[in-house]
Amino acid sequence: MDPVPQPDPDLLIDFSDVTVRRSGHTLVGPVTWQVELDERWVVLGPNGAGKTSLLRMAAAEMHPTSGVANLLGETLGRTDINELRPRIGISSAAIASRVPLDEKVADLVVSAGYAVMGRWRERYDDMDTDRAVDILESLGAEHLSDRTYGTLSEGERKRVLIARALMTDPELLLLDEPAAGLDLGGREELVERLGDLAADPDAPATVLVTHHVEEIPPGFTHAMLLNEGSVVAQGLLSDVLTSENLSEAFRQSIQLDRIDGRYFARRSQRFGRHRSGPASPRL
Repeated sequence: MDPVPQPDPDLLIDFSDVTVRRSGHTLVGPVTWQVELDERWVVLGPNGAGKTSLLRMAAAEMHPTSGVANLLGETLGRTDINELRPRIGISSAAIASRVPLDEKVADLVVSAGYAVMGRWRERYDDMDTDRAVDILESLGAEHLSDRTYGTLSEGERKRVLIARALMTDPELLLLDEPAAGLDLGGREELVERLGDLAADPDAPATVLVTHHVEEIPPGFTHAMLLNEGSVVAQGLLSDVLTSENLSEAFRQSIQLDRIDGRYFARRSQRFGRHRSGPASPRL
């Protein structure tokens, strides 16, 4: 029997032919994907493309049905995920739904150090409190410290949850549709803050999942396009994000424009409708 290869410690995500199947359906895969220390990835695709399943594997919340999933130098299925998960920061709708509406923002952020949702009887030293304030400030949310979560706008909630995800100084930051539900102003504020984060050399490697190219912050380096669980293209952002690749991923003719470092997409009428068969159900 061949020896099992050891995970590469320089790769934060190292997926080799990973596939997730549920009830006879393939949700995602096979996918081979590697994320290095200083990379900022966007995972893009239509509803049901498999983005959430892929991100849940990257968060050590889901094991692959087949293939090998290495995270932070550890192999899923051969390591204690309770020790692995604190090294990964994640902001998602699932986490947002668990936040008590009467929780004070400062407590919500600082309590991430204990991997609990909100403060209870834990004691925090000044270093923890100062770090929480600094992170909120970097996201333009320091003025929200004494507010309760339930009084925040949707955009403010998104920034607070990202601050919580950064509190433990994670090696890998995962953002699942952080701009979902935001109005234009809220989206632009968030994109600018994420652009600042992407430009910070001390920030963790980041993976952002979205449906919309307009939500890609400046400074992101790589992209993966998914459709029906399969990879359409992946690699450097400038190589992957093209009208042709977007048209294939979204199964209709898409015109992509880039203005001042930002991407904008619209349906193209010149090439007619992109034809495809019915999509399979995905998560």
